[in-house]
Amino acid sequence: MQRFSRLFRELDQTNSTNRKVEAMVRYFADAPPADAAWGVFFLSGERIKRLVSPARLREWVAAESGYPAWLVEASYANVGDLAETIALLLDAPAKIAEPLSLAGWVEGRILPLRGLDEVDQEEAVRGWWRSVDADQRFLVNKLLTGALRVGVSRRLVTRALARHADQDPNVIAHRLMGDWTPSAESFDRLVAPGEVERVPSMPYPFFLASPLEGEPAALGSRDDWCVEWKWDGIRAQLIHRAGETHLWSRGEESMNGRFPEVEAGLDALPDGTVLDGELLAWREGPLPFAVMQKRIGRRKPGAKILETAPVSFLAYDVLEADGEDLRETSLAERRQRLAALIADLDHPRVELSTTVSAPDWETLATLREEARERGVEGFILKRWSAPYRVGRRRGDWWKWKVDPLTVDAVLIYAQAGHGRRSNLYTDYTLAVWADEETLVPVAKAYSGLDNEEIARLDRWIRRHTQERFGPVRSVEPHHVFEIAFEGINASTRHKAGLALRFPRIARWRQDLSIREADTLADLKRLLPADD
Repeated sequence: MQRFSRLFRELDQTNSTNRKVEAMVRYFADAPPADAAWGVFFLSGERIKRLVSPARLREWVAAESGYPAWLVEASYANVGDLAETIALLLDAPAKIAEPLSLAGWVEGRILPLRGLDEVDQEEAVRGWWRSVDADQRFLVNKLLTGALRVGVSRRLVTRALARHADQDPNVIAHRLMGDWTPSAESFDRLVAPGEVERVPSMPYPFFLASPLEGEPAALGSRDDWCVEWKWDGIRAQLIHRAGETHLWSRGEESMNGRFPEVEAGLDALPDGTVLDGELLAWREGPLPFAVMQKRIGRRKPGAKILETAPVSFLAYDVLEADGEDLRETSLAERRQRLAALIADLDHPRVELSTTVSAPDWETLATLREEARERGVEGFILKRWSAPYRVGRRRGDWWKWKVDPLTVDAVLIYAQAGHGRRSNLYTDYTLAVWADEETLVPVAKAYSGLDNEEIARLDRWIRRHTQERFGPVRSVEPHHVFEIAFEGINASTRHKAGLALRFPRIARWRQDLSIREADTLADLKRLLPADD
């Protein structure tokens, strides 16, 4: 744990990408394989399911420190991070216990908590607090709550592993896909030289499109590009190998059994087939994403949900055919193979994502304005000559989305952020007018302001707080922000009766008074016709 604690501190103290990679390379070189495996797990953004609730931890630290509960709560509200609050409230231990490895902590202490009752859990956790230094105490609590954020991307972790193993980063990225579980053996396989036996269920790393910020004419000839509608669903890979069929989301979550209408009949695919595409709520065309959301959390959907929220898989690439990795071939060749595969399969719920025919960029720009009416987000532009790459590599795949919807809303609540921003109010709740006197919350936004604006707004929030509800402050209605969002749908779970998709702050409307903010009626006019 001491080794991982040092790494965490090094990563937290620098913004340099190269220094972060170097620190991880040193860690992988020094750590025993089991520790290195858990390091990969946490660095990649994975987390242990929360074993102890934050409320219990606050009760236990009050008992351990002797501070009253109200002081613990006030300290937590001020610091904004529970693990750090506990580390600060507790005295330094009288005696540091013998150091334990990261794998020892996770496998020998933290995971076994799941089998203990609350009394034994408290005894164990308070005993740990008394035996480790503040840095390790902080990390232990992060692991307990499942809230460890390290500040590196999966791509950086892959780069560091590739340097450590002297491997191609694409090879490492592929080995990390699917059901990769942390152990000494899995780490050794991860960094082993040469080829490693492929697990039948293992997906390939996804190739991601970059946002197109200028005009598409800058990309060159229209003829060089495959244009598809950008579907608003769940990116997925459909795998058929060794007589087994698997569905994997882009987030590397197995979705087997969740979409039986898609999975049925896939034995007709040739063995050694991997398709890339989109799972969509679909009935003679795309249904709103709100319909798809009804299916996301259901592991075994019943007959009613299968009827009201049918799903199709729209394939737009083939990554493997007859056991052959096709990723280095051109998109033009892959699309030709894909079309033949889908035609031979003749599956009612697996369809080919068609390309958009238009002679020039100007015609496409006109078609793009129809995107929302068609239930899509815009276009995906793919270079016909491009291989299938790994991650977000700029140049060959672009997403040319329609402009976001916007609304002018009033700031009514604020909450401190997390990590480096735990001492700043950066999480905002915004509202529109339900009537002439009433503001109703419609969105929470966590991004969109620069550091100077955040600092200025933070100072204002502290001076104009009306009430406090734990870590949340109710503020004087004064500031208006333009909120951009990707979609809107009716929702019985929200007070306003609607939900905004991917809201974020577009700009601070210091030119508007709160009376000039939008109304709930304005927002409801943006609802899709089906809602």
